[in-house]
Amino acid sequence: MAQKEATVYILDLGETMGEKRHGREKNDLEWALEYVWDKITTTVATGRKTALMSVVGFRTDGTDLSGVMEEEEGYEHITVFSELKQYLLPDIRSLEENLKPSATGEGDLISALAVAIQLIDRATTGKTGNPLKFDRRIIIVTDGRGYMDTGDLEAITSKVRDYDPPIEVVLLGVDFDDPDSGYKEEEKDAHKEQNEAILKEFVENCDGAYGTLAVAVEQLDIPRTKETRAVPSYRGTLTLGDAATYDATLTIDVERYPCTMVAKPPTASSFVVRTDLGGVPGPSTQSTSTVVGDDHPMDGQLSAVRSQRVYQVDNPEEPGQKMNVEPDELERGFEYGRTAVHISEADSNVVKLETQQSLELIGFISEDKFDRYLPMSRTNFIVSQKANPQAQLALSSFIHALYEAGCYAVARLVAKENKPPLMVLLVPRIEPDFEALVDVELPFEEDMRRYKFPPLDKKLTISGKTITEHRDLPNADLMQAMSDYVDAMDLSTFDRDEDGEPMEYARLEDTYSPLLHRVNHIIRWRATHPDPTLPLPGPPQILTKYSVPPPELLLQTEQQIIALEKAADVKKVPPKTKGRGKRTRADREKPLSGLDIDELLGNPKRVKIDASNLIPSFKRALAATDDLEAIQAAADAMGAEIRNFIANSVGDSGYGQALEAIRVMRDEITELEEPEIYNQFIRQLKEDILGGKLKGDRREMWWRIRGSKYGLIDRKRCFASDVTEEQANAFYKS
Repeated sequence: MAQKEATVYILDLGETMGEKRHGREKNDLEWALEYVWDKITTTVATGRKTALMSVVGFRTDGTDLSGVMEEEEGYEHITVFSELKQYLLPDIRSLEENLKPSATGEGDLISALAVAIQLIDRATTGKTGNPLKFDRRIIIVTDGRGYMDTGDLEAITSKVRDYDPPIEVVLLGVDFDDPDSGYKEEEKDAHKEQNEAILKEFVENCDGAYGTLAVAVEQLDIPRTKETRAVPSYRGTLTLGDAATYDATLTIDVERYPCTMVAKPPTASSFVVRTDLGGVPGPSTQSTSTVVGDDHPMDGQLSAVRSQRVYQVDNPEEPGQKMNVEPDELERGFEYGRTAVHISEADSNVVKLETQQSLELIGFISEDKFDRYLPMSRTNFIVSQKANPQAQLALSSFIHALYEAGCYAVARLVAKENKPPLMVLLVPRIEPDFEALVDVELPFEEDMRRYKFPPLDKKLTISGKTITEHRDLPNADLMQAMSDYVDAMDLSTFDRDEDGEPMEYARLEDTYSPLLHRVNHIIRWRATHPDPTLPLPGPPQILTKYSVPPPELLLQTEQQIIALEKAADVKKVPPKTKGRGKRTRADREKPLSGLDIDELLGNPKRVKIDASNLIPSFKRALAATDDLEAIQAAADAMGAEIRNFIANSVGDSGYGQALEAIRVMRDEITELEEPEIYNQFIRQLKEDILGGKLKGDRREMWWRIRGSKYGLIDRKRCFASDVTEEQANAFYKS
C-alpha cells in the first residue's frame, strides 16, 4: 500500500509576481506555475485517494481562511483555496481561475506557513488526537519581495520538527541565489536579499530543501521513474532432493520478487453522452478521478461505457431465432478447425496436472554452455526468507558455491498450488551488500522453433562444392571497412563525465521510454490547457536526444563511411517514375548506362498473355510497352482469362484464381493511372455475372468481389478517375 501524503503548496500571488524579469516571455507567476502544475497534475494522474493536497495563496487581494484559523487578525491577504483533499480535474479547473497576480503587496509568508501547518495538523490527526502515519510536505514558491514578520519563526520551526517524521519543507525562489547551481541575480534589491537569507536559514533549520526556481523548471523535462513496492510471487522452499522421502536433502526458505516491471502508458477510457440529463442522474461506473467537473464544457454530460455480456444459442422452437442462456448453463468447448469440440469437466480433470507449490533443483549447467537466446521471461530475484538467519546463511553458501564453480542451476518452479510448472535458470548474483539468485524462465521442447538459414560466409552448390568468393558474399576489403566503421561508432567511451574522463554514451539510467513519458506529458499539459485549439507542445529534448546518433560522432566517422561506400560499391538507384495518363517513352526508367536493353536484345514491345502463367505475363506485358493500345490489349486478354476462370469453375474452385487476377489487374492499372480501362472491365464483368452469361449462376463470385472491395477505381484511389467515391460505393449495390 502506498504511503499516505499531505502536501500544501504556498504560492506568492503578489503584484510583483505579475512582472516579467530578465528577458523572460512569461511573468514570474506563470513561470512558477509551470512547476506547480507539473507537481499537482502528476499527483492527480496517480488517482490515489491517500495523496492529499491543498493550495494556500498569500499576498492576495482578499482574505479567506475557510475556518482554518479562529480569527483573521494577523492573517490578512491569505487565501485558502482548498483544504487537504484528493485533487481531481474539477479542482484543477477551479484553481486555474484563481491563481492570478493580485493588485497588492500586502500579506505575510510566515503567517501563510502557520496556516499550512494548521491545515496539515487538522487533516493528519486522528479522532483520539494522535498523529496519523503521513508524509507531510510544505512547498513554498515566492519571489521574496513581500513583507515578512519573523517573530514566530522559531516557534514554527519547532512545530515543523515536532512531527514524526518532520514536515518536509521545500523552498523554491524566483531568481534566488543558489550556490549549488551557480546562479546569482545581479543588482538584487536589498529587501529581497534579506528575505532570501531569512528563508534559507529557516529551511536549513527544518532540514528542508532550498533552491532556485530556474533549476526546478529546467528539471521538469526529466521523466520521473516510478518505484513500486515489490510483491513476492513465491514464498516457499528451495530444495535439492526429495524431502518427502529422504532426510539427506537441502531445504532453504526463500522468497521470489520481480527485478523489473514493464511500465505502460495509461489507457484511454470510453465515455458516452448521458441520456438521463432531464431527470435524476442514475448510478455511474466512473471512478472519482475521471468524473467531469461542473465547469467543463461537457459539464456532467458524459458517463462511462458499461459492458454487458449476453450468451445466445439457436432457439429450437423458433428456427432462425436466438435465445438467451445463463452462463452456468454453458459447457466449455474448443475449436477444432471450424467445429466446436465439447470437453466435459470430468474429462478435463483427467488431463489437468495437479501440482504443489515448490522450487526444486533438478540439475546444473556450466555458464559457458548456456545459450543466451533461451530466456523467455523477465527476471526475478530469489532471496532468503526475512528474519531467518539460517536460511540467509544457507542461501549465501549456495550462491557462492555456484559462483565459484562457474555454474548455473536449473529448477522446476510451481509458484502456486495447481499452477503449471515452469523450468527456470538460477544465476548467482553477488554484490557488496546484496546476494541473490536471478531466475529466468526456460523453454520447453514445444516452445522451441528451429529454422535453417544459408550460411553468410559461403555458398553451397548443388554438387556440394563450397564457394567462398562470390558477388553476393562480402570480400575482405568490405569486411574490414565495416569493422572499422563499427569501431568508429563505438558509444562506450564517447561521452565525458564531470572530470572529463571517458564514459558511456546513452547509459541505461539516462534513457527513457518516449511512448510512456510523452503520453503522460501530454495528459498533464492538456489537464491545465483544456482549449482544443491550442497546439500540443513539442516533446522534451531528453526524450529525443538518443533517437539519432550524436552529430559529433557522425563527423568523426566520415572517412570510415566513405571507405565503406567505396568497398561496398554503393550506387544510387534512380527514383521510380510513374506514368501520368498516357505514358511516353521519355517517362520510362532508363538504365545507368543509358542503353535500351530491350532494343539491344530484341525484346518484343508486346508480350502475349499466357494463361498458364497469367499474372507474371500480364505484368511483363505492361512493363514492355508505353502505348495505350498495347495496355488496353493486355487488359482485354487478362479480362478474357478471368472470365474463363469463372465460367469453367466447378462450384467455386476457380473463384480464388479469378479474384487474385482481378486484384493484380486493379493494382497495376491504378499504378499506370489509367483507371478507365479497369472500370470498363469491372462494369462489364458485373453485368455478365449477374446476367448469368458465364455458364450459370455465378453470383457468389460477385459477393466475393464485393467483399474484397475490388469495384470501381474512384478519385480517392486515383486522381485520374472520373468516378466519385459515392458512385464507387453505389456500384456494389446489385
